[in-house]
Amino acid sequence: MKKLLIPFLLLLVLVISACSSGSSEGKSNSTENEKKETITYESENGPVEVPADPQRVVVLSSFVGNVMALDVNLVGVDSWSKMNPRFEKELKNVEEVTDESLEKMIELEPDLIIGLSNIKNYDKLSEIAPTVTFTYGKVDYLTQHIEIGKLLNKEDEAKAWVDDFKKRANKAGEDIRAKIGEDTTVSVIENFDKQLYVYGDNWGRGTEILYQEFKLEMPEKVKEMALKEGYYALSLEVLPEYAGDYVILSKNKDTDNSFQETDTYKNIPAVKNNQLFEVNAKEFYFNDPITLDMQLDYFVDIFLGN
Repeated sequence: MKKLLIPFLLLLVLVISACSSGSSEGKSNSTENEKKETITYESENGPVEVPADPQRVVVLSSFVGNVMALDVNLVGVDSWSKMNPRFEKELKNVEEVTDESLEKMIELEPDLIIGLSNIKNYDKLSEIAPTVTFTYGKVDYLTQHIEIGKLLNKEDEAKAWVDDFKKRANKAGEDIRAKIGEDTTVSVIENFDKQLYVYGDNWGRGTEILYQEFKLEMPEKVKEMALKEGYYALSLEVLPEYAGDYVILSKNKDTDNSFQETDTYKNIPAVKNNQLFEVNAKEFYFNDPITLDMQLDYFVDIFLGN
């Protein structure tokens, strides 16, 4: 009996060893597969290993609409995006976060964090999840979308949207210039926190479409003061000098807009000629695909509609 038992035990040990080896190999293959599910993105701060298919993204500034347009799930966004009426439905169950709400960030368990290069706590955020930042304006707004497409492993989708958008916007620009004249000027003005601003050609609020794609002219004063920095703060007294033949007024309804009751404002030619158009500032701030498509439709309607 003992002679029979010993070979049986040896056989059992061999079987267990084989199973154990197979299990280890399986775990090893599983680990390798997990490693393969990342890509390396060449960020401004160097290469960053990020998920190939991110499922829980936090955006701390500016790029929420870019991520949404590429159909990637968001779990945390900045306050400006959260209060955008255009994003309200999609972001209803998404947490509002900042670069300082680290505990909340940990609870959200993101697999990717995106922000601007001036965010605080970059090192701490990088410990929570791979963190990639962009310098605003370092590349043009359409290239920026393609970069976010690369980061999210959706470069082809991003490029396809950019190509289609440029075709639509350029055609609309040709039609608009033909209708209102090549030399007709347009200004984009906003009242924010009791201060008036005029904008250049790359600061959201539709400026990229009006000036870069439509190739409409801006008043000389706007070129002089706002083109380089992107925006310029001005007083009510000099507002008429910055107002074009057409004016897009990016309006915050929850701030003091009493300047619209003054004679200075009422006597601006664009106001008198019904060529001033008010838009919701909270919808118009950004230059992501969702916002740009909305802005393009709006501009086509006001310039070419009946």
